[in-house]
Amino acid sequence: MQAIPFASVEVGSEEERLVLELLRSKQLTQGPMVSRLEEAFASVAGTRHAVAVTSGTTALVAALTAIGVGPGDTVITSPLTFGATLNAILETGATARFVDIGDDFTLDPDAVAAAIDDSTKVLLPVHLYGLPADMTRLGRLAADRGLTIVEDAAQAVGAAIGDRPVGSFGLGCFSLYATKNVMSGEGGMITLNDDALASRLRILRNQGMVARYDYMMRGHNWRMTGSQAAVGVAQTSRLSTITAARRANAAELRERLTGLEGLVLPDDVGDRHHVYHQFTVQVTEAAPMTRDALAKGLAAAGIGCAVIDPRLVFDYPCFRNDPRVLVGDLPAATRLVTQVLSLPAHPGLEESDLDRIASTVRSLWEVHSR
Repeated sequence: MQAIPFASVEVGSEEERLVLELLRSKQLTQGPMVSRLEEAFASVAGTRHAVAVTSGTTALVAALTAIGVGPGDTVITSPLTFGATLNAILETGATARFVDIGDDFTLDPDAVAAAIDDSTKVLLPVHLYGLPADMTRLGRLAADRGLTIVEDAAQAVGAAIGDRPVGSFGLGCFSLYATKNVMSGEGGMITLNDDALASRLRILRNQGMVARYDYMMRGHNWRMTGSQAAVGVAQTSRLSTITAARRANAAELRERLTGLEGLVLPDDVGDRHHVYHQFTVQVTEAAPMTRDALAKGLAAAGIGCAVIDPRLVFDYPCFRNDPRVLVGDLPAATRLVTQVLSLPAHPGLEESDLDRIASTVRSLWEVHSR
């Protein structure tokens, strides 16, 4: 039986047309195609500005750098995330303080509030698997304490809290890596409403120049190529269709998997709207099998699945003893990291694929329940 891939990179004729248009224009970097993508992303995020850069990691580094984060500053963030979140904080010279998460896999606002001290400069929530963090409470907390919000929205393009898109609560940092909901192969985007910060970011990404050979500050080569932007423009134009397909697939999987003891299924949380970059289930202690046993059974049946972030992000030798990595009490994160498993939900799935995924999970549940 043909394998069901965990992820699928979907490109079509519009990507080909725009890349060819870009090549014929000979404006291969920082030209009109990049501007088109920035305009499209600003529209998606509901912000005045979007600044294209080389990757989602670069977006985080650039955002933190632009607001002046550096040695002596503390950034509060989530322990259940990709290494880019931590790497970006450490690259600026700042300290990362990890606080606990809720059962929705995102930052617990109460834990954040308890961790804020005089060194805290930034709250960096991670919109994990496509579900926004509780930006209503985190935004209120940041405003009350005079802190800046930098959103790690790498997995959450198109997600929203009510009618307000992620990326509009501070500086939104998106990834356009090949497997993201919309992609450009590699690439990143920063969305924001601050005119001065947007200008600073554009100077930083271009070697610190305001014009050619006119250096205003120390900068970097964080420029996105035109070919990346061309793919991103085509992808972003289909965002609503892509999101609808992912949400429909998630709804189908929820319907087919509801009722299995010990299996917690992802969904919207209140007014926080999920875009299902991953359909991430939780295999709890009440389940008849472990997360790892479920993953092994699915793999044996030819169904792609993945343990995204198999350890808490600081739990590696290169980070564990770093004095700029501060780890608090993390009971929820420590439990959840051993229970999460992501199943396919991408737009390339057929109805028969969804049936097969669900029936395989149910069969494994039944076998292990005996």
